[in-house]
Amino acid sequence: MGNHLAGFGFWNKEPPPPMVLVPPIFDFPPLTARTRMLVPAYDLLFGKLALRCLFEDYFEKTRQLNTMIMLKPLEDPHVDLVATVSGSLDRKTGENVVGNALFRWQRDLDDPHTFMDIFISTNDPILRLRSCAYYPKFGFGAFGIFPMLSANRLQPEDYGVMGLRYGSEKLSFGAMFMPFPVSRETPISAWVVGRTGRLSLGVKYDPPNGSRRPMNFKDLKSWSCAIGYGLGLGSPLSPSFNFSLELVKQSQLIASFYQHVVVQRRVNNPFEENQVVGITNYIDFGFELTTRINGEKSASTVDDSSFQIAASWQANKNLLLKGKTGPSSSAITLAFKSWWKPSFTFSITAINDRLIGMTSYGFGIRVENIREPSYQRADPNYVMLTPNKEHLAEGVLRDFGKRPMFQSEINSGNYDQLPRELKPIGKIF
Repeated sequence: MGNHLAGFGFWNKEPPPPMVLVPPIFDFPPLTARTRMLVPAYDLLFGKLALRCLFEDYFEKTRQLNTMIMLKPLEDPHVDLVATVSGSLDRKTGENVVGNALFRWQRDLDDPHTFMDIFISTNDPILRLRSCAYYPKFGFGAFGIFPMLSANRLQPEDYGVMGLRYGSEKLSFGAMFMPFPVSRETPISAWVVGRTGRLSLGVKYDPPNGSRRPMNFKDLKSWSCAIGYGLGLGSPLSPSFNFSLELVKQSQLIASFYQHVVVQRRVNNPFEENQVVGITNYIDFGFELTTRINGEKSASTVDDSSFQIAASWQANKNLLLKGKTGPSSSAITLAFKSWWKPSFTFSITAINDRLIGMTSYGFGIRVENIREPSYQRADPNYVMLTPNKEHLAEGVLRDFGKRPMFQSEINSGNYDQLPRELKPIGKIF
């Protein structure tokens, strides 16, 4: 009877191929990437956006409980609401609770470059409108930031900022100006950045804040320049690194480095199927060194010449560990994301201030239904399983035979089969 069934293939069914769990990044794309069209490309390139997320995200303010709620209605996925509330845990300080709300409309779910949002805050009562329109077919875009209600209007920026930009895969340039200047002069900033191969170059013209002098392009204190070398396609599944040097207005030299590593490790989870043999982990490392080169000393010497180093490890879709250190303090944070939807993220931060010898703590809670919290399973289109690597499960050859998964198509630029959380932020420069 057994032989008879085997002849029909009931007992000799081919076992399923081995699979590797691919968790989505905790925040990809990060919230800061949703508004990158509002700032000069010079301020985001050379690894600056990745370093900002590495040094700031999930490091909660100490002695405070920080909460964030991100909601997207099912009836209209083009809009979402982000509300934040923070309050002091120390009764002696007497600080009030601060609340912010941001309502956003986005034209395309996969393209965050054309949007409009409204922001309101209780800290400094303000109503602010921001808008950006980008046309990828032509590469041109326009944006504006307008404080509709503000308690104090002292700087030209308090009356609004407008800008025009061009962006492609190799070149980006643009300018920002104040449509309502408080004097005859119109403060302006402009930038141009270009890329050839793995080398990036950029120049930015930005007069000192509060300057009321006529524009003088010969003044070297108004110019900044940077050079960077790096590779990576912007997807969490693609390893990347970037090293850059920036000269800021002839006064400061900033060296920065950022590395994103994708590794696979074994999984011994009784709740997973037998064919699940590994899980993808994301490890990020970065440092930033700032030094003053013009010989002038200011009151804040720590800010003038300092360094900071940070690293993060995402073990799975639920657990993130980050740490950073500098000349005066060190911090470590642990974030846990729930596996149901809407998703809850709980984080705790400990900061040790070596100058006063005290450790303080901060707590954070995030509620969101914008991102998908579920795992993505390995797929031959974007994951390669190589049985001869040490980080893969033992016994793959014995149980499944010599059947490694196919070469990844990440390098070929094929992102059609990837979930939205694993696609690059965008191809424009």
